Amino acid sequence: MVQNAFMKAWMALDGFRGDAQLSTWLFQIVTYEALGLLRKNKNERNARIEVNDDNAYLLDNAVAHISIDGKETEAKLERAIEQLPDKQKLVFKLRYYEEMPYNKMSKLTDTSEGALKASYHHAVKKVEEFVLSED
Repeated sequence: MVQNAFMKAWMALDGFRGDAQLSTWLFQIVTYEALGLLRKNKNERNARIEVNDDNAYLLDNAVAHISIDGKETEAKLERAIEQLPDKQKLVFKLRYYEEMPYNKMSKLTDTSEGALKASYHHAVKKVEEFVLSED
């Protein structure tokens, strides 16, 4: 995915206007490439699960029986994040894992800070509800 993003950036380098920093422009290309990959994987995963629901059942049971400290919580968090809409998933990961400030996210995603804060708030609530409902 990163390689594809950098190839796209290389091919579009002549179109870089310099309105933003090069790093911001590159990160935006990588972000859109990642969103596309998430959409593609989500569609493929949904198709596989619809074909064979036993796989989802086995995966859920396997993850539920992990006994190593922290692994179960991490697995719950990952499952919760996967349930989020693409935009909320992106905002949650950038804010939670990368600790990216909203003003930088705003530039990268071309979204207002207020909308990003709302997306993050909704994502956190959904993650909390998902994790608590699994207990």
